[in-house]
Amino acid sequence: MTNHLLWAPQAWIAGAWQHDVLLRVGSNGCWAEVQANQPAPAAAQVLPGPVLPGLVDAHSHAFQRAFAGLAERRDGAQDDFWSWRTRMYGVALRITPAQLRAVATQLYTELLRGGYTQVCEFHYLHHSESGAPYADPLAMSRALVDAAATAGIGLTLLPVLYQRAGFDQATLRGDQRRFAADLPQVLALRDGVRALAAPLVDAGVAVHSLRAVPPEALHALVRAVAHDPGPIHIHIAEQTAEVHDCLAATGTRPIEWLARELPLDARWQLVHATHALPAEIDAVAASGAGVVLCPSTEANLGDGLADLPRWLAGSTPLALGSDSQVCRHWPEELRWLEYGQRLTLQQRNVAARPDIGMPSTAAHLYGRSLAGGAAAAGFDHWGLAVGARADLLVLNQRAPGLLGVPGTHWLDALVFATEAPAFSQVWVAGRRVVAGGVHGAAAAAEDSFQAAMQALWA
Repeated sequence: MTNHLLWAPQAWIAGAWQHDVLLRVGSNGCWAEVQANQPAPAAAQVLPGPVLPGLVDAHSHAFQRAFAGLAERRDGAQDDFWSWRTRMYGVALRITPAQLRAVATQLYTELLRGGYTQVCEFHYLHHSESGAPYADPLAMSRALVDAAATAGIGLTLLPVLYQRAGFDQATLRGDQRRFAADLPQVLALRDGVRALAAPLVDAGVAVHSLRAVPPEALHALVRAVAHDPGPIHIHIAEQTAEVHDCLAATGTRPIEWLARELPLDARWQLVHATHALPAEIDAVAASGAGVVLCPSTEANLGDGLADLPRWLAGSTPLALGSDSQVCRHWPEELRWLEYGQRLTLQQRNVAARPDIGMPSTAAHLYGRSLAGGAAAAGFDHWGLAVGARADLLVLNQRAPGLLGVPGTHWLDALVFATEAPAFSQVWVAGRRVVAGGVHGAAAAAEDSFQAAMQALWA
């Protein structure tokens, strides 16, 4: 790919559309040159439409793709996150490494078609169905790495520290037996994934939640990763029950406890953070940590709505996650993010910021997600900029939601008027993985996925 030249009629650079953009891919798969207002060289490959940077999917549980759409019935008097979780555990207890590879490959091809070019995998399925360790401790991690390689997506693998079932319980429950991982195991998984030296793959660590990890283990984790640049992710304040339990156990709310007790910094990513008070949001902003919102999953599970205006008002990095995989298309996630606020506040264009020159809701949310996703995955550079990985999306201007729309409103129409992926091409590290809206590995991935689903649900 040395000096491979691309040329786009329009490209989204530094928060605005630029015209006649020359893009040179370096031998390392990163952008070596990005210049606007350049005529198309004879040697350049002309891209067939406007170009956007890909987004990072900052929170994924790949195995839950096998459960998407299968928890939408209620047989009892009530259904909530906790009853959904019990049913989801049934899949977690059955899936094998080979099935996980098939499910993740299908998911990752779908994420690419949906405009994600990197995925952060919050990975807690470590052990065999019985709970005993595999002979190869990396068996489930390798399944995800192999799936990412097949799909051609970048992967940040986050092995999860998971030690107890709740604040008042010393151990995990029987149906959580595959998740057990103490600090030495998590660090060994992180280092084992890094040692694979797989292209486009890196690793950090994750903490399942405050309820799942005792304070002394959290402090030990902080000491262990003090000099490691990798990201640190944690589920926090997703459910009101979690907030109440944390108050009962510690006298403080989850985000309040985290910000007070641990030295948060830019490596930390708070996933969901749905139930946060203004003072907690301000404390996170002051720490430099980021927040990862998962709008479609939070809606599907009945989690509640984050205080989006407060998060956006500060400097907190904000990223998107597909989480339970009921949606694999980032424009729809942004639509859910804004529409939840509109329904609650009875206002329109809640996320727009004309006061800072951002009258477009879609452009503001996309720009924040672009920067926040990079931090969540551990990247210093991201987007159409020299030094960033050479990822891009080509818009299909003939997609139903984009057809005839003026160029000034392409992002608005993509987020609020387009109901399906509208990317004709997707490139990762200078390599085209989606062409004509079709992933090259889609047919084989679909066959393997269907076989895995039949085995899991027979």
